[in-house]
Amino acid sequence: MPGADDNAQVEVATLAGGCFWCIEAVYKEVEGVIDAIPGYSGGTTVDPSYGQVSTGKTGHAESVQVTFDSSRISYREILEIFFSVHDPTTLDRQGADIGTQYRSAIFYHDEQQKKVAEEIIQEMTRDRVFSHSIVTQIVPLDRFYPAEDYHRDYFEKHPEQAYCQVVIAPKLAKFRQHWEAKLRK
Repeated sequence: MPGADDNAQVEVATLAGGCFWCIEAVYKEVEGVIDAIPGYSGGTTVDPSYGQVSTGKTGHAESVQVTFDSSRISYREILEIFFSVHDPTTLDRQGADIGTQYRSAIFYHDEQQKKVAEEIIQEMTRDRVFSHSIVTQIVPLDRFYPAEDYHRDYFEKHPEQAYCQVVIAPKLAKFRQHWEAKLRK
């Protein structure tokens, strides 16, 4: 992914919306995103491993830390994409992925991010964007632990893998169609 240029206004968003491979794959294609790193947030275990998080006992969610240039894409747009690529109405699950580690959460970095997240959820609720209530948590980021290296760029490295073909590829196709104007050139 291209790095930030000297004039970039660098911001960071930390999001959990099910499997981090899916969320990372989406944001790697977004214009203005500098980096997207899979990892773990929201739990109590210090420096957890994938195996530990997978048990659901650490309290962590699989999450992605998205570094972006806010002069090219806003935090609001980052969140709008987030809500369009996962189901924010299912508690502790995304499709067949079940457990607290797959919850929908926005780990805000400051009060402005919290405010924007709350506004978007209020707007989507008012406009009945989803047929069920939004259960996305809006919580302050305590720590983000990058996942093990083999999780990085997973879709790109393993497109033939069944999970990638059945879950990630269709999600990316839907994203590309809906967000064509925001795709990296």
